[in-house]
Amino acid sequence: MQNALEKWERKMSNYNWCHNPDCHTIETQSRVRGSGDNKVLRTRKIKSYGTDSIWTYFCNNNCLHQFLNKFAREIANIRPVNKPSETPIKVEKTKEESYRYRYSNGESRRVPYISTRTTISRVDNDWPFLYSPRYENN
Repeated sequence: MQNALEKWERKMSNYNWCHNPDCHTIETQSRVRGSGDNKVLRTRKIKSYGTDSIWTYFCNNNCLHQFLNKFAREIANIRPVNKPSETPIKVEKTKEESYRYRYSNGESRRVPYISTRTTISRVDNDWPFLYSPRYENN
């Protein structure tokens, strides 16, 4: 009996219920449960594949966005942002010869021009562990 219970618990731990509190009110075939006159709309069960993904907690985009719209303020208050974060960068601009095509009279001609390429690279080698004042404990 203990083995059967352990197997059931392991199997059920691979599932979550959709975290949208209104999931059970959305009228779709996948939510209908019960038999005869005892039918109900039930929150969807989600298979968890062991990944740390938002889709471990929500059955679809609709439920995710309903949840975010309903609880956005509470979510933002978990970790408020009072200051902007900054990442040190180095901006390099290089000029290089490139080509564009000019079409006229049904013919195309390759025309050279000088283009400017902008490359942004991070300066700090410790990225992503950069200092961020927004999470500073005061």
